[in-house]
Amino acid sequence: MKRKWAATFIVSSFTLVSPISSSMIAPALPSISEEFRITQDVEAQLTLSIFVLAYAIGPLFLGPLSEIYGRVIVLQLSNLFYLAWNLGCGFAQSSGQLMAFRFLSGLGGSAPLAIGGGVLSDCFYPEQRGKAISIYSLAPLLGPAIGPIAGGFISQNTTWRWCFWSTSIFTAVVQCFGIFLLQETYAPKLLAWKRDKLREETGNIGLHTEYDSPDKTLGKTIKLALQRPFRLLGTQPIVQVLACYMAYLYGLMYLMLSTFPLLWTARYGESTGTGSLNFISMGVGFFLGTQICAPINDAIYRKLKRRNNNIGRPEFRVPLMFPASLLVPVGLFWYGWSAQARVHWIMPNIGAALFCAGTIVSFQSIQTYLVDSYSRFAASAIAAATVLRSLAGFGFPLFAPTMYDRLDFGWGNSLLGFVALGIGVPAPFMLWRFGGVLRRKSQFAAGA
Repeated sequence: MKRKWAATFIVSSFTLVSPISSSMIAPALPSISEEFRITQDVEAQLTLSIFVLAYAIGPLFLGPLSEIYGRVIVLQLSNLFYLAWNLGCGFAQSSGQLMAFRFLSGLGGSAPLAIGGGVLSDCFYPEQRGKAISIYSLAPLLGPAIGPIAGGFISQNTTWRWCFWSTSIFTAVVQCFGIFLLQETYAPKLLAWKRDKLREETGNIGLHTEYDSPDKTLGKTIKLALQRPFRLLGTQPIVQVLACYMAYLYGLMYLMLSTFPLLWTARYGESTGTGSLNFISMGVGFFLGTQICAPINDAIYRKLKRRNNNIGRPEFRVPLMFPASLLVPVGLFWYGWSAQARVHWIMPNIGAALFCAGTIVSFQSIQTYLVDSYSRFAASAIAAATVLRSLAGFGFPLFAPTMYDRLDFGWGNSLLGFVALGIGVPAPFMLWRFGGVLRRKSQFAAGA
């Protein structure tokens, strides 16, 4: 069990570092724009969000590759790739170089988001996954909230380049721990190693595992694995619905992250460093949501499992999605109208915290549902969902300045909140009512 939690800790740490990098430069955008003479808001936001665009591409390849070569080797090499290009961002001499280096570092940084769910699926039984996935799911949401706090003070007291150099140092430390503590978890890979060892010891080349097939070649395996996320996204209604909802939530989160500094510096007149402290409210929302979700999720699962003749179902992860889907729009309404009225600074922060709490609970429920439903192909299912959410995380910040210029914070956030109601409320009802039927018809999902 210690090895399982060590794997959870390392994977969650990998998953934390990359999202910190994604948002850390948000308070430093004015400094970057001034140095590189960026005059358009869209171009400035692109410097921030292009990192997240890479999240949409990397998992499509890295997730399936982990199901061929194993989780650890792909995770370690991808993290080194991220480390090299993130370090390079600190030496960029133009906006073009910075965007290119940010995109490449995002490709490597997407690996933990694509592979982490698969590692936890390998390590834990369904009734144990809630706590582990709550820790893992917290990282990609808590990271973007932590990053701007550090980035605000770094850009205020030194150069923005230290935003990249500091995260590179942190990444190197995590990488060292990963080398010694992280071990392979993927069952087909472990069995393949055992098969090869027994073949060498016995000389019996006829030994095989349950995952082997006579016509299985490396080329066919790679082709099938790379196609799988697209097939899941194109053919699985469960993945489609959850991916769309996750995408909207992720887009909202990055929209808020990109516009939060402007609210506090322009409307409330705070300094860059002081304004960045308001990101604590987002971190508090994520943290409280995790603390509520983790124990309750597993407790609900165990209780419903006992009622179902001790047979577990992925749908037992759905109940917490019902209140969470309402908390998201409530937080948006609260945040938007209190910001527009420019009331006491605590009020917009309360709204942001409510939004973040609802978001993390929804994220954790969705992640656990996907892992339980597509246990063997969990990495591909997560990769498929990551594609849409990353595209939303890339695109939403680009239209945010124009939306708030025309609608202000009140009606702008109300529009987003009404859409969240329309997407989020029906999703858990659909999963609870039809999830088992859809899984029975799927060649990828676990049976009902």
